[in-house]
This record gives sequence, C-alpha cells and structure tokens, in this order.
Amino acid sequence: MKVKDKIAVITGGASGIGAALARRFRTEGAKAIAVADIQESLLQEVAAEVDGMAVTCNVADEDDIQNLVSEVEDTLGPIDIFCSNAGIARLGDEDEPNDEWQMNWDIHVMAHVYAVRAVAPGMAARGSGYLIHTASAAGLLSHIQSATYSVTKHAAVAFAEWVSIKYRDQGICVSVLAPQAVRTPMTDRPEGAIVASLDGMIEPEDLTDYVIETMAKEEFLMIPHQEVKGYMARKNEDIDRWLVGMNRWRTKSGPAR
Repeated sequence: MKVKDKIAVITGGASGIGAALARRFRTEGAKAIAVADIQESLLQEVAAEVDGMAVTCNVADEDDIQNLVSEVEDTLGPIDIFCSNAGIARLGDEDEPNDEWQMNWDIHVMAHVYAVRAVAPGMAARGSGYLIHTASAAGLLSHIQSATYSVTKHAAVAFAEWVSIKYRDQGICVSVLAPQAVRTPMTDRPEGAIVASLDGMIEPEDLTDYVIETMAKEEFLMIPHQEVKGYMARKNEDIDRWLVGMNRWRTKSGPAR
C-alpha cells in the first residue's frame, strides 16, 4: 500500500513515533491525517503541523476508540490506514501491583483489540485497509528488565498475527512495528532503554523509512534494528541456549530500578 491519497489515523500521535509517522505520512501525500492522544496541547501542535485532525483519545477506553473512528470517518471519510501506536514504558516484574499489570495490558493489548473492532469491519467491507500495530522487539524477544512490558508486547504481536490470519483474504494488511530503542519521551528516562539501546538508539524520523518500505511490500514485520532478526534466529534455533544467555545478560545489567 502507498500512503498517497489515503486517510490515516495514528494513536499516540502527540509525540515520538506517532508524531514522526504523522509528519512522514503528510510528506508521502496522505489525503488526510488524524492524530489521537491524551496529551491535548502537544496533540494540537502536531495536528496543526501536518494540517490534520486532532482527537483526544484514551486508547485504554473502548468508547474513546469507537468515538475516534466515528468522528474521523464522519469528518474525513473511510479510514484506509490505522496505526495503533500508543504505548507506555512502566517497567516491572511479577511483583508489580495488579493495577500496573492491568494498565500495561489495556494499553499494549486491548487498545489494539478495540481498534480492530472499530475499523476492521469497514475495511473488510471495502476490501482494503492497513493496520499497523506498534509493539516492540521485546514482543519478539524479551525485555530482561520488565515482565509487564515483555508479556504485553508479546501478546500484541500474537494478536496482530491472528488479525492478519483472519482478514488477509478480505483485503486488510497487518504489520507489527517492532523496534528496539527509539529516541522518544518513553526512552528519555534512566530506566527507559537501558538494554534496548545497546544496539543503538534511532531517531523516530529514521524509523518511518522502514514503515513506508514495509507498507510498500505489505510485509508483517517492521524491524528497524536489523540485529533483531539475528537474535530471533538464535532464539528459534536453540531457545535453551538463548535463555541462558539472556539470564547472564540480566545478571550483568541488573534490574531496571
């Protein structure tokens, strides 16, 4: 799929990856862009920059997602591309309070479920659409400093796989964006990317190159850090050896906090 002349929605669009995607989609000639976020002032700035539409939205609330889709389609027209991009970086292990686990689950998993419920039927009826689910390399490998992040990002990847299987023959393409460290507000903290940045931290604008390239090929995985493919191969080849290595890495790195 090409972005040119398409209507696109991007959640988590007030900063970081979401804002970079909005700017790139405008450069690629999108017909209309809607950005959604809970950070209202930043959201308005990005929308103005890309001559787009701003919609305040909490992706953990299904009603908000439904309202986002309805408002965009009533104002701009049928959605061609939906980037379910919002995320958080609140690292923790199995002892994190249940509300922390739930928050990660709601934002990293259920937000994607809500988005698919809201936009996939219309896309399928039209026989065309593109869903991009932002996950993480942690969803393909692991994050040795956070169970809450790793588990929910794995679930996000699994859900995207299932959606691709269900809707592939109905004209909907699904991709998972799975970077390591990207220079965003999420990584602008001491604990934000201790391990993920060991292979280098890329700028959000550079990441968008991989998004556009992958959309053109309609491939499932968007992996900006090419080292991840090698790590995945090692994990699949001998998972026990991989787990031993990850344990040593965790011991050496120490907890995130």
